[in-house]
Amino acid sequence: MVDDTQFLEYVVKALVEHPNDVKIKRTVDEMGVLMTLDVHPDDMGKVIGRSGNTAKAIRILLRVVGMKNNARVNLKINEPAGSTPRESYSHSPAPVMNATKTVDEAMEDLNLD
Repeated sequence: MVDDTQFLEYVVKALVEHPNDVKIKRTVDEMGVLMTLDVHPDDMGKVIGRSGNTAKAIRILLRVVGMKNNARVNLKINEPAGSTPRESYSHSPAPVMNATKTVDEAMEDLNLD
């Protein structure tokens, strides 16, 4: 039988540059099993992945391991202390430029004479 903590530790340590900083806390309540993951700040990108795809894949695999053990397993990835909040990772729209010059004034600025 595969232990969910051992599985998560194996997968995450294979991804990161600082495997000794991987910490996993496992709690069980009426909702199921909650795995809380802490990693080195430099490794957050590797664990989350582009558009969160790596984290999604890990969560899916953990649910499969949990199903084999008749448990509902969820994963929470903690933000490292001192890191940028996750909301700032999202793509924000480009700033809107205020058009204060006419086309003729802009052409004069280019000094194309």
